[in-house]
Amino acid sequence: MKYGNWIAMLVIAVAVAAIVSLIIAPKVENASSSSATVAQQTTTTRMPTPAPPQRSIANAAVISRESDGHYWTRAEVDDTAVKFMVDTGASTVALTYRDAQRIGLEPENLDFKWEIRTAGGITHGASVLLKEIRIGRVKVENVEAMILKDVLDQSLLGMTFLGELESYEFRKKQLIIRQ
Repeated sequence: MKYGNWIAMLVIAVAVAAIVSLIIAPKVENASSSSATVAQQTTTTRMPTPAPPQRSIANAAVISRESDGHYWTRAEVDDTAVKFMVDTGASTVALTYRDAQRIGLEPENLDFKWEIRTAGGITHGASVLLKEIRIGRVKVENVEAMILKDVLDQSLLGMTFLGELESYEFRKKQLIIRQ
């Protein structure tokens, strides 16, 4: 990845984190007006195919950092494999329209009534409840998620999953998630 692309992605990540903490996160917590935020990848480079979690121990899984600097993993979402980029700056799990179709959520029949503000602009999302997301031996049930109509190139594993974990920590080039 070129140095300029890396800086651009860092600036976008900081902007998304600021939006989440100052504007969007309080709205998500309010049951009467829910919203979500997601990050958008702006590079045109090919994303690596994520490996399954490197190892699972008890109720933990280890996800390695890929060459692009992100943590990518394959997860089982309602018994369907989905490639995710881990995004602690995303307040919710965000699914691409294509991944939602693969899972069988029938996004063409959903109401995309939620206005979603991303680093790339405004889009619309449909709120869904996923039965479970499993990474290795770590399983979280009843995960709130948003399906985005457009702008999202890959699904994001956000805080509605990560926040349900016992812990997650970054050690060198690894992300360790524990249930």
